[in-house]
Amino acid sequence: MSATPKTFSLPVCNHTPRPYTGPGAKEVLALRQEYLSPALLLYYKEPLMIVEGHMQYLWDETGRRYLDAIAGIVTVSVGHCHPKVVERVREQVGLLQHTTTIYIHPTVGQYAKKLADHMPGDLKVTYFTNSGSESNDLALLTSRMATGHFDVISLRHGYHGGSQTVMGMTGQSSWKYALPQGFGVHHAMPGYCYRCPLGLEYPSCDVKCAQDIGDLIKFATSGRVAAFIAEPIMGVGGVVTPPKEYFKIAYEQVRKAGGICIADEVQTGFGRTGTKFWGFENWDVTPDMVSMAKGIGNGTALGAVVTTPQIAQAMTGKLHFNTFGGNPVQATYGLATLEVIDEEGIQENALKVGGRLKAGLENLMDKHALIGEVRGMGLMLGVELVRDRKTKEPANTEAAQIVENARAHGLLIGKGGFYGNVLRIKPPMCITREDADYIIGCLDEIMGEL
Repeated sequence: MSATPKTFSLPVCNHTPRPYTGPGAKEVLALRQEYLSPALLLYYKEPLMIVEGHMQYLWDETGRRYLDAIAGIVTVSVGHCHPKVVERVREQVGLLQHTTTIYIHPTVGQYAKKLADHMPGDLKVTYFTNSGSESNDLALLTSRMATGHFDVISLRHGYHGGSQTVMGMTGQSSWKYALPQGFGVHHAMPGYCYRCPLGLEYPSCDVKCAQDIGDLIKFATSGRVAAFIAEPIMGVGGVVTPPKEYFKIAYEQVRKAGGICIADEVQTGFGRTGTKFWGFENWDVTPDMVSMAKGIGNGTALGAVVTTPQIAQAMTGKLHFNTFGGNPVQATYGLATLEVIDEEGIQENALKVGGRLKAGLENLMDKHALIGEVRGMGLMLGVELVRDRKTKEPANTEAAQIVENARAHGLLIGKGGFYGNVLRIKPPMCITREDADYIIGCLDEIMGEL
């Protein structure tokens, strides 16, 4: 591993971690290797063991501190173990841990109302779930029931979860097993301008990637579709940020074919893009349904689908049930997280600190030819690495090495994109200007070492 930076250090943190007295990393790894599925991937050549978290920081078993710039895969929104969230959840756990939706409980209704207050238009009816995969599965089911149609349009490079149904909507072979999945799903071209699937340039291209959705519907479906699902900014796909007209054109094409427009806000929601509370609002569109998870619960297993009363009615024809959807502890997590977002100016912080961070990353392009493009909004940023800016050959091994070296500098980042060449920088939204400067300084030094 690379040495710790000589010229700068992690910003000051006033939290003192508890002394760790549990099993060592080697013992924990041995247990994992014997008793957990081998399908579970690990970052780093020497696996990292995390035992404590506070706001934007994490500690390993030795007491070493790290700046978490990937937020548990874009899941921790207001900070690890945020004091208000912890206090509210601790109180609820001691009072009532579980009922289910066959009874009523005040918190879930209060939370659903507060969530509806943050939604535009008639998006106000919520069905709570336990994950993003489950939310997208439910969104797909609901849209097919509501429209009476079957075909679905999703995007290449998109990611919508790991269950068998939503695996079919995911547009990357890396995340798809060779088994029957994706019946009725058709993958359209994304607004990936840096790697335009048509070899064109924006804006002279007239956003033909979005226009093609109409032709896809004409020639690959019956002409009528159930839904169009897309992330406003792609997460796993490499922070692909479309041109401003893309979703207006796409939504128009889909609605002409009778389809419901679904915004997958699992990663972009809850103020992460800074300028808007929901990612789709950046494109001046309003979907018919919104799926969410991850940041909704600040690290707990919570998801949701929000839609209109009319569309929600489609699910009443049969019995449908979720044992833990709306669980009082999970609802408390969600409500407390949403309150913190509002009360502590989390979205504004994502805008200001994210803007500083993005500008700093863009400045690094002048020094490091390895950077092909910096993209994203707020605190959902991506840095695509290439070996040659003209050929755009993906620098995937270099990206992996940067992630590895960043860990040695006390910085945890992710990587994504189809080629694994995009650095994913999506920290808890409570990070400071000093944290942003540290990220920039680290990456500058690490790229210089390469």
